[in-house]
Amino acid sequence: RFCLPLVLASLPTMATGEEIAPVLQDSWGDFWLFRFFVNAAGYASIVVPGFLLIQYFKRRNYLETGRGICFPVIKSCVFGSEVKSVHQEDGSLPPRAEPTESSTARQVFKLLFCATGLQVSYLTWGVLQERVMTRTYGATETDPGEKFTDSQFLVFMNRILAFTVAGLYCALTKQPRHGAPMYKYSFASLSNILSSWCQYEALKYISFPTQVLAKASKVIPVMMMGKLVSRKSYEYWEYLTAALISVGVSMFLLSSAPNRHVSTVTTFSGIVLLAGYIIFDSFTSNWQDALFTYKMSPVQMMFGVNVFSCLFTVGSLLEQGALLESLRFMARHSEFTAHAVLLSVCSACGQLFIFYTINQFGAAVFTIIMTLRQAFAILLSCLIYGHTVTVVGGLGVAVVFVALFLRVYARSRMKKRSKKLPPGETPVQKV
Repeated sequence: RFCLPLVLASLPTMATGEEIAPVLQDSWGDFWLFRFFVNAAGYASIVVPGFLLIQYFKRRNYLETGRGICFPVIKSCVFGSEVKSVHQEDGSLPPRAEPTESSTARQVFKLLFCATGLQVSYLTWGVLQERVMTRTYGATETDPGEKFTDSQFLVFMNRILAFTVAGLYCALTKQPRHGAPMYKYSFASLSNILSSWCQYEALKYISFPTQVLAKASKVIPVMMMGKLVSRKSYEYWEYLTAALISVGVSMFLLSSAPNRHVSTVTTFSGIVLLAGYIIFDSFTSNWQDALFTYKMSPVQMMFGVNVFSCLFTVGSLLEQGALLESLRFMARHSEFTAHAVLLSVCSACGQLFIFYTINQFGAAVFTIIMTLRQAFAILLSCLIYGHTVTVVGGLGVAVVFVALFLRVYARSRMKKRSKKLPPGETPVQKV
């Protein structure tokens, strides 16, 4: 802890003249960088022994020499069946049924059902997320109340319910034969819980509208990495929309309001946490894409990732003694208990709606629905929690969402054109 004062001094707020957020003043143990390393140490205490065990079984050639009651479990966790999908039709999702004229009303009903489910799940999730991380519980006229500060416990709550829902779904419905080694889910799980932790923690330093816009702009670093590392080629409309997104986000962040609340001040810590969220989330999606080369359904993916997420988070919470403290907080504040449970329900249901929507209507329709959800989330946050947005900031938000819709439209046009290309030609790689 001796170097923490130096680290803290190097993280000044970007807005001069504002006070440092109270969350930084309580104790060094409440500082996000310290908690990050403590959490990472807890995950390492599980990952390192697991890695050594996997290496031991592989070097021992356990598939040929292993016997006994533990053999099926070890085989599934370490080796799997190693059967991968070769043809596109063997993919994880069944072919999406195209709507017919006779079932137009049914398709419209399904679309409304999916859109309503996604909007309700994730709008409620966003409102509750900001409520839990930025407001106090148990406040009275004489007592200011107390804030809940352990983001990792909220991640654990979300993952344990998602694990339960995915497990029940897999048990009650027919799923493809599972072939991936279970340990490979741990990589996506680790990056997923770190990205979620960064997302919750960032709300202590930045406003929710800022966080939503930062998520919308993550296409920019993805394109930069693709250009520099993978030498990918992009079309003019992708550069144009990326430039529009960056301009819109800059307009929002640089716009200033005269009566801005301390909680809405964008700090350097918040930017670092958002960068961590984008990096970890990008790794999660790319690793999951690689895992889908095995024949599995999205719900199986959800189950496998959340198994390790529960293991990592509960192990880290127990090692820190934070699990009991969080449970005591729940016992003291029944309102927090209701919020945490509803937060987890919305997260789990939202994931199921994502799978169903993409399966029924494709990625383009899903992207449009979720882009509208981001716009509604910013509006709700401003109305409920009183965030001030200037005219310039509002124009920046509008520019961002216009650019996002342009990307969806251009991508759908490119997909239609790529289907008509001769067999020897291939379309340009897109983000």
